[in-house]
Amino acid sequence: MTTSSETRKLIVVTGASTGMGASAARELARQGFHVLAGVRRDRDADALRAAGIEPVILDITESGQVEALAARVADDPRALHALVNNAGIQVNAPVEALPLEQWRRVFEVNLFGHIAVTQALLPALLRGKGRVINISSVGGKVAMATYGAYAGAKFALEAVSDSLRREIAPLGVQVVVVEPGGVRTEMATRGIATANDLAARMTPEHHERYGSLVQANNTLMSSGTASGLTADAAARVIAKAVTTRRPRTRYTAGRDAALITRLTRILPDRTLDRVLATNLRRHYPKTAPARPTTTSRPL
Repeated sequence: MTTSSETRKLIVVTGASTGMGASAARELARQGFHVLAGVRRDRDADALRAAGIEPVILDITESGQVEALAARVADDPRALHALVNNAGIQVNAPVEALPLEQWRRVFEVNLFGHIAVTQALLPALLRGKGRVINISSVGGKVAMATYGAYAGAKFALEAVSDSLRREIAPLGVQVVVVEPGGVRTEMATRGIATANDLAARMTPEHHERYGSLVQANNTLMSSGTASGLTADAAARVIAKAVTTRRPRTRYTAGRDAALITRLTRILPDRTLDRVLATNLRRHYPKTAPARPTTTSRPL
């Protein structure tokens, strides 16, 4: 548990509508912090609002909403102890087949939005000698097939975190990265649905090249999510990064994340390629998949 002095401190958690963000907001409120929890919709705010949790409407890609959050923090007499950059989207498709607007959207949410919020709140973090917690992913360490856009943004977030840590550590602000593996959240479920939707829009040539790969990867994602951490377990890792007096620069969340990050350090690229391909191969369909159809609206 936290000390009584921490009950006067603020924490901002972005992407708190569901999943790890919502669980982290509840865990940190339970530990005595006042959490400004960023959500996208009023109904999400109503579901999350509780003692110690103050929902704020926040789309991290909207500059006006980011500025409003910074003003809310600046007007509060309590110190800002931590910013948890958790918001994110998952989009999986082969590099060749993913439209450029989708690449830009992934980077806008998973990288540039975090930078915008961090820039806006750094003055308060510097005053309070707080810390920045960036929620990356095992995808920030290894880029598996169809993860080009998602992993690209997470690799970039890892690099930005390193640079930021070296810039502001002398000023008293710590930067910590949390790297989850499979987590049982709505984001993971939405990611599979998005991958299917994108696959349905591939050209016949793309479908011939990548259809089986996409189907195998969706099956792998589904099984990895089902066996992954609960959102509450992942939230406890985030809370540790927030509250530990002298945190590590990085924490993994889940055994799969710990294993994969270790393999990236010891295996040559080609060997790691074979390990990942072997793991994926058992999820390939027995026969060539029919081209999927969709009735959803364009992304």
